[in-house]
Amino acid sequence: MTIEKKFVAEGVRKIRVQQYLGKELKRAGYGGMDIVRTPVGTQVTVFAEKPGIVIGKGGKLVRQITTDLTNVYGISSPQVEVQQVPNPSLNAKIMAERLANALERGWYFRKAGTSVIRRVMDAGALGCEVIIAGKLTGARARVQKFVEGYIKHSGEPAESVVQTGYATAVKKLGIIGVQVKIVPPGAVLPDHFEVRADANPAPAEQDVLEDFGAKTKAEAK
Repeated sequence: MTIEKKFVAEGVRKIRVQQYLGKELKRAGYGGMDIVRTPVGTQVTVFAEKPGIVIGKGGKLVRQITTDLTNVYGISSPQVEVQQVPNPSLNAKIMAERLANALERGWYFRKAGTSVIRRVMDAGALGCEVIIAGKLTGARARVQKFVEGYIKHSGEPAESVVQTGYATAVKKLGIIGVQVKIVPPGAVLPDHFEVRADANPAPAEQDVLEDFGAKTKAEAK
């Protein structure tokens, strides 16, 4: 297998695992996962709002997940670790699922979208964007966007700083797609700068005269 095909296969497998965990751990408030290869196997970290549901009674569910990762998805020696999401309102995946659930329960899309925006911004986020696409009010599909704060859409910060979560809401008129983007508090953006005052500023005249070895007016007197 060439290196290009290997990267593609790894990416496809990661997406399949993401879909599997999102379906199995929906009640637990699934907030994403991270896969890291180690010398003794593969470390799979699962982030969830309710870790107890992920573990299951007597660890039954987490053992089943470990078995499926090995047999179905071909992950060698998976070691599943469960971590609780400290603030679910700042997790894009969790908020996207909450928005999709609200739409399925009959919430008006504007009310649901603005509610998510308000909750994310109240949690301290620097920016939030919500996109809802599908048959929202009639037979014709359309896209509705809600934005507040600062959101980066291009460049390296859009990949490293902005968190993105996706979800789908199944309604009678069809499937509605949901996308939530969050810039978490404390995120350092490349266009951010800070001007600090020098503790002991030297006069401009002093700097120039010292460079030329001359004396200041006070020293000349």
